[in-house]
Amino acid sequence: MSYCFRVLVMAMSVCVAMSVPAFAVGDGGVHFSGAFGAALTIIGAGYGIGKIGSAAVDSMARQPEVAGQIQTAMIIAAALIEGVTFYALIVCGGSNETYFAQ
Repeated sequence: MSYCFRVLVMAMSVCVAMSVPAFAVGDGGVHFSGAFGAALTIIGAGYGIGKIGSAAVDSMARQPEVAGQIQTAMIIAAALIEGVTFYALIVCGGSNETYFAQ
């Protein structure tokens, strides 16, 4: 199985898993917009932080004398990505007001 196909299957699985709360929404409708937005946000953030960690470990292995500076820059970049991710999740959750009406 190719790498792209596995990533696609995993992304679709996450989207379906994140949309399960949407089925519990009353008022005769299923709202997927917030669930799909949250799933895509989590997938993107996980991919970005994984790439940052991979590049940081690779560069630390090549130049161990600057490992502290690389680690500091990696933590700052990961924190910025997580901040944007939390903001996007709040926006995705707020787009469907029926979640908060309970």
